[in-house]
Amino acid sequence: MVQIFPIKTLCSHTPLPYKPATGPTVGDIFREYGPAFRASNNLHPRQHKVMYDIEHCRRGEFGTHWEICDTCGHLEKGYNSCRNRHCPGCNNIARRKWVAARIDELLPVSYHHCVFTLPDIFNPLCRFNRRVMYDLLFESASQTLLEFGENSKRLGARIGFYGILHTWGGKLWLHPHIHFIVTAGGVNTRGEWMEPKYSSTFLFPVRALSNVFRAKFLNGLITAQGQGLLKLPGDLAQFSSPDAFRQWLFHTVPRDWVVYSKPPFSGPEDVVRYIGRYTHSTAISNNRIISIEDDVVTFWFKNTRKNSRWETTTLPVMEFINRFLIHVLPKHFHRIRYYGFLANGKAGKQIASIRRALGSRIDASPETKQHIEQVYRCPACGNGTMMTILVLDGYGNIVKEVLPVADTQQILIAEGSP
Repeated sequence: MVQIFPIKTLCSHTPLPYKPATGPTVGDIFREYGPAFRASNNLHPRQHKVMYDIEHCRRGEFGTHWEICDTCGHLEKGYNSCRNRHCPGCNNIARRKWVAARIDELLPVSYHHCVFTLPDIFNPLCRFNRRVMYDLLFESASQTLLEFGENSKRLGARIGFYGILHTWGGKLWLHPHIHFIVTAGGVNTRGEWMEPKYSSTFLFPVRALSNVFRAKFLNGLITAQGQGLLKLPGDLAQFSSPDAFRQWLFHTVPRDWVVYSKPPFSGPEDVVRYIGRYTHSTAISNNRIISIEDDVVTFWFKNTRKNSRWETTTLPVMEFINRFLIHVLPKHFHRIRYYGFLANGKAGKQIASIRRALGSRIDASPETKQHIEQVYRCPACGNGTMMTILVLDGYGNIVKEVLPVADTQQILIAEGSP
């Protein structure tokens, strides 16, 4: 047994304890139990690739790189990461770049956090129709927000926001929902900035948002089923006809859907900290895994039914792998999307225009930028910064070269590379 943390309950505001690098990871689980899982389950090619990438991440399969200290000249060799967006150990570079771009887009206005969640009755459809269901979730939720913003009784302006899709719950069950970061206001047809009447407490009434969101999603789902875009698995196959499908939706789908709207962030700094945590996260991070013993995985989860307290739970290792893989997204699927005046291709001009109208600009503090832009200190002297000077791919080809050719050849000869 590999025991990392004491088994106890933590308050929601308490961070998880530090986990040593030697603790169990998702990669360890895949390497040990992956062959048996593949032999007993039919996997999609995308799921096979995710398992392969995580198993071989930072183990030499994807190549190597060398870093040197800019102060003392200390040289270190490292193994390249897989860069798979589902890998818990990757995506730090992509996250920092994305967050830095969002910092540059911050406006001197309030921001709200809204969450649109699908009822669990749709989980079977999501498992077999990921692209259709998640596209429809994005479309229904975003159009609901846009319509409320453009409604003259609500705001009468075009708001700007972006959404981040999460498909998991605390225990890795399927729980599709989208986190939206929404500006508390928008631009009207005259180019003027408008703010909601109750922007200090809420953006739009959540019950009204919920009703419109529900109607849009169900209408879109009926249209998709009528066009033959949905696969109806298991017991749902009996509802393959349009009339039967409508009857199933009418009698089974709950009336009240969950749309959650938090009070506005206290400032742009909080927006940056939030998006830095949630944008490129995976179904479970490695530091949540406590131990693997007797084919059972113990890990932390946040219990939302108990004031979001950190608690521990267990899963058979095969069920753990199965739950992890149901969150693999379709190829080229965009899990972060932009809308309103923040839509791709429009954001730059629109933001500049809004800043001119408001007459100010918000910049993140040095402390926040340092939090986002991690600096890799030299482990030898502790003062210098480690700089990447040479990168090889998995076939030994040079991908990046900073040193002169002679110095590069010396490194390769010393490492036994051709």
